[in-house]
Formats: sequence, C-alpha cells, structure tokens
Amino acid sequence: MAIRFEGNIFHLTTDHTLYQMGLDAFGVLYHLWYGEKTECSMCYLYHYPDVGFSGNPYEAGKLRTYSMDTLPLEYATLGNGDYRIPAAAAVHADGSCALDFRYESHKIYNGKYGIEGLPAVYADASQAQTLEIRLRDAASGLVAVLFYGVLEEMDVITRSVVFENDGEEDLTLTKAHSVCLQLLDGAWDWIHFHGRHTMERQMERTSLFHGIQQIGSTRGTSSHQQNPSLILCEQGCTETSGLCIGAALMYSGSFQAQIEVDQLGQARMVMGIHPEQFSWKLKKGERFSAPEVILSCSTQGLGKLSQQFHAVIRNHVCRGNYKLSSRPVLINNWEATYFDFNEEKIYSIAKQASELGIDLMVLDDGWFGKRDGDCSGLGDWTVNEQKLKGGLAPLVEKINALGMRFGLWFEPEMVSEDSDLYREHPDWALRIPGRKPVRSRYQLVLDLSREEVRDYLYESMRKLLRENHIEYVKWDMNRSICDWYNPALPPERQAELPHRYILGLYELLERLTTEFPDVLFEGCSGGGGRFDAGMLYYCPQIWCSDDTDAHERTFIQYGTSFFYPVSTVGSHVSAVPNHQTGRVTALETRGTVAMAGSFGYELDLNLLRDEEKETVAEQVKRYRKLQPLIYDGSYFRLSNPYRDGMAAWSFVSEDQSRVLVQGVIYRAEANVLQKRLRLRGLDPQAGYRVNGSKQSYTGSALMAGGLLLPKVAGDDVAFELYLERL
Repeated sequence: MAIRFEGNIFHLTTDHTLYQMGLDAFGVLYHLWYGEKTECSMCYLYHYPDVGFSGNPYEAGKLRTYSMDTLPLEYATLGNGDYRIPAAAAVHADGSCALDFRYESHKIYNGKYGIEGLPAVYADASQAQTLEIRLRDAASGLVAVLFYGVLEEMDVITRSVVFENDGEEDLTLTKAHSVCLQLLDGAWDWIHFHGRHTMERQMERTSLFHGIQQIGSTRGTSSHQQNPSLILCEQGCTETSGLCIGAALMYSGSFQAQIEVDQLGQARMVMGIHPEQFSWKLKKGERFSAPEVILSCSTQGLGKLSQQFHAVIRNHVCRGNYKLSSRPVLINNWEATYFDFNEEKIYSIAKQASELGIDLMVLDDGWFGKRDGDCSGLGDWTVNEQKLKGGLAPLVEKINALGMRFGLWFEPEMVSEDSDLYREHPDWALRIPGRKPVRSRYQLVLDLSREEVRDYLYESMRKLLRENHIEYVKWDMNRSICDWYNPALPPERQAELPHRYILGLYELLERLTTEFPDVLFEGCSGGGGRFDAGMLYYCPQIWCSDDTDAHERTFIQYGTSFFYPVSTVGSHVSAVPNHQTGRVTALETRGTVAMAGSFGYELDLNLLRDEEKETVAEQVKRYRKLQPLIYDGSYFRLSNPYRDGMAAWSFVSEDQSRVLVQGVIYRAEANVLQKRLRLRGLDPQAGYRVNGSKQSYTGSALMAGGLLLPKVAGDDVAFELYLERL
C-alpha cells in the first residue's frame, strides 16, 4: 500500500520516495521526512533543546523542550506560539487570531480526491490513494482537513486543504495556503522562475538564507513575473544527481510561496493563494477549498524531477481529446497582419499554408465588433462583416475546402469602454466606486465572479462554435487585474473577489471544454502570463511567450521545461527581423527552436522566397514525423544556456531506440576545439548510429564522452542529430 498508519506514524510511499508524518502525545501532527525511501521511522533525527523565548503549550506543563516554535509542524498556523511563517490564519468573531490544530481522525481510501470548483490531479483507484487527516482547533471549532494524494508510480504526492467551520460563530480565513513542508535543515538552494512580459520563466538559483524569502503575484493571475512553482535542492544538486523537491501550484490567480530558515537552521516552505488579496468568511457549516499543490521528489537530480512533473501533468492534469494525441501544425496571422486584414488576405495566407502542408489556420485579434486597434470592440463577440464579408462561415468553408482546419482567437475576460457591451453593462467591469479604473492595453476586466457575465460569455462563444466549423480556440488574457470590487458583496467580503474570479474562470472553461471536446483550446495571457498547471487542466497547451525571437525563446523554453512538458508549450516560427527584438536568425534555427513544442508559424508565408517555402514544407514534414518522439519521449536538458554558450536538449524514446538531439550554438569562435555534448538516457550497452552514418558509438561513450558538434559560422546556428539504436 502507498499509504499506511503504524505506531502513530503516517507513511506515504512512492516507487522511490518516502513522505512521513508523526502524531505526538498532544495530538500535534509533525513532519518527519520527505526524500529517499529509508524503510525506517525518521523520528530519531528530531531532538530539540530548550530554546529561549520559544514558548510552550500550556498542556506541556514543565516540558520546556516542547515548543511549537521549534517543532517541524505539518501544517503551521498563526497565534499558537509558532512565530515562523504560517500556512493558515483566521480572525474569529471576537477579533482574536489564534489557531491551534490538533489531530481528530483520519481515513485512507483508493483513488484520488477531487476539489470542488478547482482543477486537481486526477487518478483512478488503481493509480492513486488518498489520505485525509482531520485537524481541529478546539476553541473555535474550525476544522482543517489535510488531503494527500499519492500517485505511487509517478513519484508524486499532491496536497490540498479544506476548511470547515464546525463552530457556533462566523470566522474569516485570512491565509489558507495549500501546503506546508518542513526540511531538516536550511542548507539548500532554491530555484524559481521570474520574468516579465516577453521574457517569462527565467531560471534563478540561490542559496537559502536565515529569514524569509518569497515569490508571488498580486496581479490576479499567476503572472509573467513569477511562475507558481519552485524547486528546493541540495546545494550540490545537478541535472543528473542529488536530492531535489519540486512544488507546482494548480492555480491561475494571485499566489504566494514563502520559505523561512529559522533560528535552528530548519527550513519551512508554504505555498498557496496570496494573502494580500484574500480573505474568506466562513459561516457555521460552510467550507472553503484551497487549490492543489503537486509535489515530487527526486534523488537523481533536476532532470529526473522534471520528467516526473512532465509525466503527471501530461497524464493526470491535461484532459480531453488532445491530452496525448498529436497536434495540428498551425499558422497564426497575428504577426503577419495585426489588425489590418480582410477575408482575402486571410485566405491568401491559408492557401499558401495549405500548399506547404500546414494543418490549421488561426484568425487572431480583430475579427469582431469595432476592432481596428487596441481601443475598442472587446466584449462584442459578433463578426465584423466590414472585414469578413458574409461573416465567418464563408471564410471557414473556403479554408476547410483547402484541406485545412480553422481556429479563432478570443479574449473573453476583457471589455473595451468603446463597445456595445460596456455601454449596455458598464457595471460588469471591475471598478471601484468613486475611483477611475486602471486601464491596461486600453481595456477593463469583466467580473467573472458574476453568473450573468459568465452566461453572456458562454452563450456568445457557444453560438460561434456551433455555427462555424471552429476546431481551435486561442483563449487570451492581456492585462493584470486591479480595481477589485463587486457591489453585490458586503464590505467584509470584498477580499473574496479575486478568488471568486478564478472560480468563475474555471467554471466557464469547464462548461465550454465539456460541450466542445473536439476543439483544441490553447491558453494565452500575453503569451506566458498564465502558464500554470491550473490552466493546463482545461487547455492542454499554452502560448509560451509573445517573444517569438528564437534566441530568447531558448531561455524561455529552458525555464519552462523544469515543470511543464513540451506538448504544453505553444512555439512558432516568426518573421525576421523579429518583431520584438529586431534580431535576424536563420529559418532553420527558428524551426529547430519551435519544434521543441507545439509547432506552428506566425508570419505571412506569401512573403517568403521560394527556397524558404521549400524549407517550411520540409520542416512541417519533419515535425509531423518527429512529433510522437518529441511528445512521448523523455526530455533531457543537455546544457545550461546561461553558462554554456548554447542551448541543447534531447528526446529519448521509451525503449531507448530513437534519440533526437537539437540545439542552438549562440556564437561562433575562432581557433577553438569543437564543442562536445554529453547525451543522457541512452542504453549504455547498445550501439547508436548518428544521422544514418555507418559509424556507430556505444551509449556509454555518448553519455560519458559525448558527441562532437559541427563547427558553425555566425550567430545562433541550430543543429539537429538523430540517433537510432543498432
């Protein structure tokens, strides 16, 4: 069994790891271990001195070595003598703020728990077990039910919390984090993924220091600036060796992750909804569910940890017909036309694309309402027939007649002040009475916490999807959110609005993806501003970044790869000079970088030279042939682009018989040795032939000594090697 309770110890075991908790004589649930399997209770490691100014629970009597301020608590709270970062806090009816959770009961059952109104990892009874531990604050009656989902073969443990007000009086949650994780000491590095619009998920690794370090977003979205994920790793941990623990929050709104190294050198990590824009009133009998955190642990380095997250996200987070299937190669008109298009221009791009073997034409922003620029039209989801004569249907039919599918861009969550929707329903937009709203991209945000807003968007999109043969939807969201206010909520509940917005977003996505299972939904938020496991539950791929420059994409896709599988990464070949950076890179380089994702194009193919069109046709054929290996193979990072002067990665088939190696060398150098690249994941005893040559090498040689890469001339030169086992 993956979960067992013996001698007051909870043992959660996966194929390679152990998670352990204990119950003490006072009913306190404390953390013992998360790491390599030991086949032993790890409580012998915990021995605490009498620490000055660390108080003791009243029932501990004269036992001065027992303190909430030093114990590795499994779920820490505010106000019980623990002065470190809490996972939960509440304000009671009398204004007090203390919580002191003690064990009440537990149950173990087969299958994976779900979360009401929120995305969560799913697994059946043969794939997972669930542990529920019920903790109670005796004074208030507040109950915290800790949920643990154990996917044994995946080396994954999920965490969530449900709060129940089992007392007589109302109370308000002011912090409700989903996970609290204790580490034996603070001699760890942590890795997080910062960025900005057009440069998301830049990997940064630093050592933990005494005190609190944190990441987060208060933007109403998971954000371009920080991704809701982090890694804790031994300071000597590499891609191939060492202990590391990853945490990814399945939530698309404002979030916080904090780590504190305490006075004794222990580390605590908490993660969940950001408390600066959150409170939740619980009346008697009411419940609140926190979003899920996916945890995984590797004793074989960062590469193995990433593969574990890739597997669980692809197989147990993504859903629908496109979860594991191949994806169409698409062409998007945005960087080709921006708002300046008509049906003839779109058809001409599609016609050229069909001749080059591309599967899907995506019509981006500007097809609806009065939409000739950023300042108007959002919210009016009716076809602009001045641009598209006769509406969408004739254009879709003509494109389908080319043998191509058709896709459409939406930005459902936004409204322009210059729109029929805003003129009719100005109260549907988020704004605070007596204050001018904050504009961003000249648009305001619709309040998705309101049922009538969701119903309007559902019916508008449903009508278009039913009346036209649309097989792909790009769901965009192009601003951070502020001006939080809903006139239907009383003053004391206004801080519930950011979370209610996310619940509304998920409900709307659930309705549409359920009704239209054959439509491929791609998430987007100005590119990668909402690239998280919560959105992947509804959209099996996300537009990785609005930065389509191949050089910069290698860094963006490198950071993305630590948690998210390649199949979820929307990645396109765009025009040069690049529209974001002005950089000119070869078409071959742009194609190689874009192939490490869900492949497509973002340019006017009619403007290419004949030899470039031939290259595009070959890229499409090659990607279609390689896509099963790219999606289903194990992904390996073979270089660090910040350090090695190149980006390199590989895909290895499950049976180790086929290997695709790709990369970009950033700068040619004179009078230097050829670069060597050590491969990973091969059969060490087998022989491999490279690019069909007669010469073969053993897997052990290719992993220990590496391959010589070709000499290059110029900057940002791509390479690709295909290996087959003899």
